[in-house]
Amino acid sequence: MAIKITRPQGTEDITPKQIYKWHTVERMARETAESFGFHEMRIPTFESTDLFLRSVGETTDVVQKEMYTVKAKETEFTLRPEGTAGSIRSMLQNGLLNDALPQKIFYILSCFRHERPQAGRLREFHQFGVEMAGSAGPASDAEIIALAKAILDRAGLKNIALNINSIGCPTCRAEYHKALRAYFQPHRDELCETCQTRLEKNPMRILDCKSEICSGIAKDAPVILDYLCDECRTHFEKLQEYLKAQNIEYTINPKIVRGLDYYTKTVFEFITTDIGAQGTVCGGGRYDGLIEQMGGKPTPAMGFAMGLERLILTMESQGCEFQPPHQCDLYIAPMDEAAIPTAMQIASSLRTSGYQVEYDLMQRKLKAQMKYADKIGATFVLVLGENELQSQQANLKNMKTKEQFPVSLGEKFEEKFDDIAIQYMFHDVVNDFEKECGTHGSNE
Repeated sequence: MAIKITRPQGTEDITPKQIYKWHTVERMARETAESFGFHEMRIPTFESTDLFLRSVGETTDVVQKEMYTVKAKETEFTLRPEGTAGSIRSMLQNGLLNDALPQKIFYILSCFRHERPQAGRLREFHQFGVEMAGSAGPASDAEIIALAKAILDRAGLKNIALNINSIGCPTCRAEYHKALRAYFQPHRDELCETCQTRLEKNPMRILDCKSEICSGIAKDAPVILDYLCDECRTHFEKLQEYLKAQNIEYTINPKIVRGLDYYTKTVFEFITTDIGAQGTVCGGGRYDGLIEQMGGKPTPAMGFAMGLERLILTMESQGCEFQPPHQCDLYIAPMDEAAIPTAMQIASSLRTSGYQVEYDLMQRKLKAQMKYADKIGATFVLVLGENELQSQQANLKNMKTKEQFPVSLGEKFEEKFDDIAIQYMFHDVVNDFEKECGTHGSNE
């Protein structure tokens, strides 16, 4: 008896009918990042577990509850829960930080966290992320935020709000930790077991706890902005000045702390309410101490990560446009076995020129082939039978307009097909333009 096997909980299949949406957002993100001078990097799917213990932080939910760790003989590895740690490790190992600074990289990758699946939050999820290393000034913070906004704007998203905060540097954060411990200590027994541990090790993590009891207690906790040192306060004020210079609207939200330990100073989120409670589409910030912590020279850095599942969900909910997939340009319908070699030759020639071409592989009758051509959205159909092979002449049918064009099957077929396809393409462009402008062919 056959065993029915399904995909693991918290994962999704991206089928051919959906992949064009992913191609759309990946292309938008990639091209926008490149316009800002960023270059793509690819890193391993798994890393040494120590990398994430050192960078992400032992008191974070990610390390304590969500990592997928695998032991192979005496070696222990972890599937990456995020992209920053592996990217910085790669920069250090490959000497990128010895080149001209700032180093600006981006990546598109899958990440893995064992958490409760919900809308836009999966156990295997996909991120677009950027990292900039080498620049300490607030202008870099503004540039990173501007890049994230440019991607979201290009996607056509509405009702997206930017929230910013500063979580200070180790110096002023030490004073803030004292204030938090003093605030939470009387409520210690009410806190969840995890937050009781955090109270001593990293009380800021309590502000990020998902427990309703802990979040309720934290509601009136001291805010970091009241404890910033002069340098951090000036940095945050300059960031706001640079955002205003670019007409980027923002809200200061002192509750943003981000979920990973390596952040310092600026943190930010782009949020929406269109996909339910989990509305963060993009989040990031500065992490000036991470590179030194991982064995490099002291080097300031910052970046962001954008969840592609959430981005697509938000675009769908707002009716944003996705670039449609490239459908079949020509379907060749051989009426018998004798026509198959000619169909193969034509297909091979046009595919070399960049056209998407299919021909019958199922030995269907002509009527069934025409139905199939219609289902796959073929623009043109070419029927090849005994008469066409003998005369070396055939009719190229436009499946949308039903027009037919006589063509020669000889050496000039590709040239003729080019002409007809280009005419059709421009005809469609003109029609779309006229519909959009409402001119309907007028000369105005």
